[in-house]
Amino acid sequence: MSNPSETSKPQRSLSPEEIPFHNQQLLNRFTTDTGKLLRRKYTRLSAKQQRAVTKTIKRARNIQLAK
Repeated sequence: MSNPSETSKPQRSLSPEEIPFHNQQLLNRFTTDTGKLLRRKYTRLSAKQQRAVTKTIKRARNIQLAK
């Protein structure tokens, strides 16, 4: 018998570029309580990742899913 943990793929976290715009809980990690975007200084993301997160949050705002 094989170990089931060996056959299943390990869980990996999403990179900021892969965050879906409809996942509000993940997007809230990158915004303040008032809805402002957090700076790179606080999110510790690269410039490329920060741009991707910003686009995703703005897309969610446009369809009124996030603050």
